[in-house]
Amino acid sequence: MAGISSGFDDVEEFVWANEGQNAMSWDRFNQVFNLMQKGNKAFRENQFEDAINCYSKAHNFKPGDPVILSNRSVTFSRMSQFLRDRPASSSEYEPLNGLDPTTHAELALKDAEKVMSIRNNSPKPYFLKAKALILLEQYEDAHDTLLTGLQIDPFSNPLQVALRDLERISPGLIRSTEHVKPQRSDDFDCTLCLKLLYEPITTPCGHSFCRPCLFQSMDHGNKCPMCRTVIFISPRTCSISVTLNNIIQKNFPEEYAERKSEHDGLTNLGVDLMPLFVMDVVLPCQKLSLNIFEPRYRLMVRRIMEGNHRMGMVVIDSTTGSIADFACEVEITECEPLPDGRFYLEVLGRRRFRIIRSWDQDGYRLAEVEWIQDIYPQEGTREMEDLREVASEAADFARSWIRRAKESTRTDWRSRRLELLQAEAMPTPQDPEHFSFWLVNLLNLRPADRLALLCLRDTKERIQRGLIYLRAEEQGCRMQ
Repeated sequence: MAGISSGFDDVEEFVWANEGQNAMSWDRFNQVFNLMQKGNKAFRENQFEDAINCYSKAHNFKPGDPVILSNRSVTFSRMSQFLRDRPASSSEYEPLNGLDPTTHAELALKDAEKVMSIRNNSPKPYFLKAKALILLEQYEDAHDTLLTGLQIDPFSNPLQVALRDLERISPGLIRSTEHVKPQRSDDFDCTLCLKLLYEPITTPCGHSFCRPCLFQSMDHGNKCPMCRTVIFISPRTCSISVTLNNIIQKNFPEEYAERKSEHDGLTNLGVDLMPLFVMDVVLPCQKLSLNIFEPRYRLMVRRIMEGNHRMGMVVIDSTTGSIADFACEVEITECEPLPDGRFYLEVLGRRRFRIIRSWDQDGYRLAEVEWIQDIYPQEGTREMEDLREVASEAADFARSWIRRAKESTRTDWRSRRLELLQAEAMPTPQDPEHFSFWLVNLLNLRPADRLALLCLRDTKERIQRGLIYLRAEEQGCRMQ
């Protein structure tokens, strides 16, 4: 171990971490900081006894600090190694007083075990303990310690080098690290899905769950699924347990990749699959505010926000009693998670689609879809010129209609969508399909009327129907 060169064989710098039960005053922190600086300087100048004295004084001011204990363990081991390597003839000219090499190694081991109890998810304490055990010639214990450290961090170069060096010291004792595979235990399983933890979250009561599993459970109540303690966490403010997540990724890479692929399959559905929000008919260009409170849709929104932020809005067809065949994709432009688990959404209608088939997934509907667009006349034909002329005339009428509506004293003309739609400029009539939907969105039409317009693939007819609705609204004779 003496020939190993790594960051684990060096001392750490002491930094400000004034929290918890070991909180210190600023003056005391300065004292500890200065002692640590002196100790580190003495260590790097091979003045090990001076370094140990500095670290011990610092430990009196701040007992149990992992950096102080780690640095002292490194120094005890280095002192033990120095005494072992010192030629016997040197004692004739310069005799040494103090502790023997074995006692220094035992003190190094004691400090390393204290660090391990504090930093059990870091590979360095395992290296320090193994080094002390090798100095004590306890090779089998050192071997087991290094393997345990490699379960924490399988890619730790200092631990791998130490294991190879130990094999040279005691041939046949250790198997190659390539054949060492961490043992899988229930400690890394989610108690809700019974699979390897994915994006683990540890609750304030100390239980760990997959992030998606925990929030799906909390859609039905704000209690820990294990101990039923009331907990107050939200997807926006709750972070995954980074250390636990890193341990899982490093120790079980293949199983973690399967869990990630499984999760991605729920959030990134591809171009022809669409989660459905069954509520109302939405048209392209239409803006809408939604309050999501049902558990199934809260789950759906979380998955959508991890994917492409899009879902389908569909209505129940009154004639068939099932969901309509045609619907509209909406993009979530704003998503505000509320403290009670609900979501406030702002959505904007985008593309139309026809539902080929649909099925239930975790309580909400998922559909295979076919995208649809209007059927345009060929460019340069008389039919295309006629369509653009109709769109241009409709645009002129819409401008005058909006002006008269704003000037009218009738309250029903001042409401609904005028201000919302005016915030978005009128599309050019040169894009007739886009314009046609902007036009019909000037009015709050009945769901049956909106569904009929959504199904239409004739742009000219949609514009003409929009003009009929506008004139009827202006005359006050359209049935609601």
